[in-house]
Amino acid sequence: IVILSAADSELSAFAEAAEALPDDFPGLRLASLVTLAHPLSVDLALEKTFRHARLVIVRLLGGTAYWPHGVDALETLARQRDVQLAIVPGEARWSEALAKLGTVGEDDARTFWRYCVEGGARNRSHALRFAAHLLGRAERPPEPQPIPLAGCYWPGEGAVGFDRVRAHWRDPDAPVAALVFYRAHLQDGATAPSDALVAALAARGLNPLPMFASSLRDGAPAEVVAATLAETDPAVVLTSTVFSAAGIGDAYAGTALDRTGAPVLQVVQAGSSRDGWVESARGLGIRDLAMNVVTTEIDGRILTRAISFKEEAPVDPRTEWRPVRPVPVPDRVDFVAELAARWARLRRTPVAERRIALVLANYPTRDGRLANGVGLDTPASTVALLDAMAAAGYRVEGAPATSDALMDRLTAGPTNAPGSGDRAGGVTLGLEEYLSFFSQLPDDAREKVVAKWGEPDADPSLIDGAFRLAVHVLGNVVVAIQPARGYDRDPKATYHDPDLPPTHAYLAFHCWLRAAFAADAVVEVGKHGNLEWLPGKALALSASCFPEVALGPLPTVYPFIVNDPGEGSQAKRRTA
Repeated sequence: IVILSAADSELSAFAEAAEALPDDFPGLRLASLVTLAHPLSVDLALEKTFRHARLVIVRLLGGTAYWPHGVDALETLARQRDVQLAIVPGEARWSEALAKLGTVGEDDARTFWRYCVEGGARNRSHALRFAAHLLGRAERPPEPQPIPLAGCYWPGEGAVGFDRVRAHWRDPDAPVAALVFYRAHLQDGATAPSDALVAALAARGLNPLPMFASSLRDGAPAEVVAATLAETDPAVVLTSTVFSAAGIGDAYAGTALDRTGAPVLQVVQAGSSRDGWVESARGLGIRDLAMNVVTTEIDGRILTRAISFKEEAPVDPRTEWRPVRPVPVPDRVDFVAELAARWARLRRTPVAERRIALVLANYPTRDGRLANGVGLDTPASTVALLDAMAAAGYRVEGAPATSDALMDRLTAGPTNAPGSGDRAGGVTLGLEEYLSFFSQLPDDAREKVVAKWGEPDADPSLIDGAFRLAVHVLGNVVVAIQPARGYDRDPKATYHDPDLPPTHAYLAFHCWLRAAFAADAVVEVGKHGNLEWLPGKALALSASCFPEVALGPLPTVYPFIVNDPGEGSQAKRRTA
């Protein structure tokens, strides 16, 4: 049996289904029509493989005009050598004209096509068994089983009802984390990244709600997703679907994903290889950038990380096919799950208990440029934020009443100005606490910091064994000055330097926010800080990219001036 298709994902799904076939199953060969585009390649395959087959099945995308020599050669082969031939569409619309080109009866050809169109592990297995049945080598399998356009899913079980998903939840009262992926992933057996994310969400005490949909732009499947989310009221929504669900250029009216008001996190399943991502300074290729990032931002989704990459497996000796599958990357899956858990925790935490850090920029790093935001009166805005947070129920204590009072308090304490560490106020982080944090960072990140700035205990910003930090505690809210990126260097040059690793004092500041203060979220108040300029990939960051090294999986809100989308996009994509 030879099966030809232009879809690598379909051929890989057939290869996976073939693993469970009995030893006495007819020989099976899988081949891509993409590699058979040239007439010479068709003639070679005809001589080496096709003429030895008893059944050839072609899933032809776009009609005979896209593969005329191949169709003619197989028609001739079928007439001359008693080879059964079925030519069926590669898309979800049936074509009698294509079916008539083959020697397999139209009803049988259409049945095989239906197995392929419905997809899923069971239908793929039955498709292979049906092919063997056409040769008289197997019983006729059950008819193709449709997969709904949208519905709930559980790893290892496929499409299931909501009650079955809920049966897997360990604590019915835990926050729900919805995950929406494409129905095509289920059809092609390409759910490994979603399965890994479901497990990681559950490990963090969330109730995963995995769902699939053919499209979020089509009314029926989108409404199924929206209705399920409305019923479960998720604390966070994750999705690996691409493009805008609202539509570019349309008046924004919300999408099926955001009607509950929960934050929507964009999960990237990259089309590139992991090696390519590791070596890339950009992080994602143009295609992934357009599909996963640029267009999804129109819907207000929060970009997370790439959790999987396309990888070639070794050649399958049974089918002579080299499967290409999405392979999850464990540490990226864990990062996204932890980020989702923190957004969920933020949403479920009572307002009075939420711990929020307001971080003010300082560029250049002198006191006369504290809290400078392009197009924003940052001191007045910070005071207004504190007032609004207090009115909303946040625990804000001792907040300055005016912008002058705020600036007086900031400049009375430690800042980025040389010698300001001797001033009163601020907070401290002991060297031992910092060393514990620093030891957990990726090896290559630590090596870069030490190579540039020396060992932590020799850091010039240490005073009496502790880092003095420009942080002012106001109850459960802090107002802080973002640290400088370097010591004794041109602050304008270091601010935007894409190769300069952060100092120990810089990392100590973020260690304090994350560990000592245990912030639930950070607000970077106004354009622009320097976190988004730290070394690392432009997007789809790794664990060694310094924005992630410093901030970790901490929810971040970043008000940014609307007329600078270039730098604003960088801030959004590298600090989320």
